Amino acid sequence: MNRSIFPRRMAPGQRGIALVLVLWLTVMLTVIGGTLAYSMRSEALAARNAVSLAQARAVADGAVDRTALELLRPRTPEAWRADGRVREWSDGDAQVAVVAVDENARIDVNSAPDVLLRSLFVRQGGLDEAAAAALVDAMADWRDEDELRRPNGAEAGDYRAANSKYVPSNRRFETVGEVSRVLGMTPAVYARIAGLVTVHTGQAGINPHTASREVLLALPNATPDAVDQFLQQRADAIAANLPIPPFVPAQGFAAGASPMWRIRAQVRMADGVTFVREAVVRATADPRRPYFALLWGEADRPAAPAATADAAAAPKPDSGAPTDARRS
Repeated sequence: MNRSIFPRRMAPGQRGIALVLVLWLTVMLTVIGGTLAYSMRSEALAARNAVSLAQARAVADGAVDRTALELLRPRTPEAWRADGRVREWSDGDAQVAVVAVDENARIDVNSAPDVLLRSLFVRQGGLDEAAAAALVDAMADWRDEDELRRPNGAEAGDYRAANSKYVPSNRRFETVGEVSRVLGMTPAVYARIAGLVTVHTGQAGINPHTASREVLLALPNATPDAVDQFLQQRADAIAANLPIPPFVPAQGFAAGASPMWRIRAQVRMADGVTFVREAVVRATADPRRPYFALLWGEADRPAAPAATADAAAAPKPDSGAPTDARRS
């Protein structure tokens, strides 16, 4: 029989090379398959987190709307007040925490007197008297309609000389973030005062009944001991539904409550995804549009925890400038 038609047996060395090639091919296919599986799993978890974030955003928007409507109700002992009290409830698998504060709790950078702004920059901004006075003059030059420079202020020519990308708008500040563009305003100072000021109230003073400790300390005649004592008295009065006593250092810088509220709604989903909505709303006399938003933005929120397959598969429990954005 002619044996040439049958394949020859592989030499031992060739069989070793073939085995190595098969092993490498197996490893390569395993790596490729694992990478693909991991990528698909990551994309699935990312999509699940995106859906959860969208749900949290919708719940937060609804929480702001509910809070605004509650604040519009007739004044009764049970009625909600913009006093900084935290209110919590459940909405499906979302946990909601809302805080509403009268916007007059902040200092209006368009309307506050120079002495109050200087005190703010000294006591909370960390500036000395001279630097604070210069910054107040620069802010006044930014928002006035003329090109007349205050003694320590800055008009368009000063900004150009400083190679600034901005020049004064010669009108009122439209957002708190715009204050950061004023010549002499450093990032450090702005970071310290941004949460204490507003552009919405048009009031020269602040409401001591709702102002934070930092805002009260910015008052020219306030001392830490007096502020802390007043805050304790205020908390006791709110808890007992009694009138809040006056804060003597606020005389000359006080304003009453306004139908304008800053509402912060934080929503946490069962999988840990969190969204925080911050809005400033103003009440109106129009029953068809009882309020409208002056600011509608996303506030800082805790980072979402790393998603895991176990967490994604776990059953959900049953339960009940920024840039300023405006919502109409």
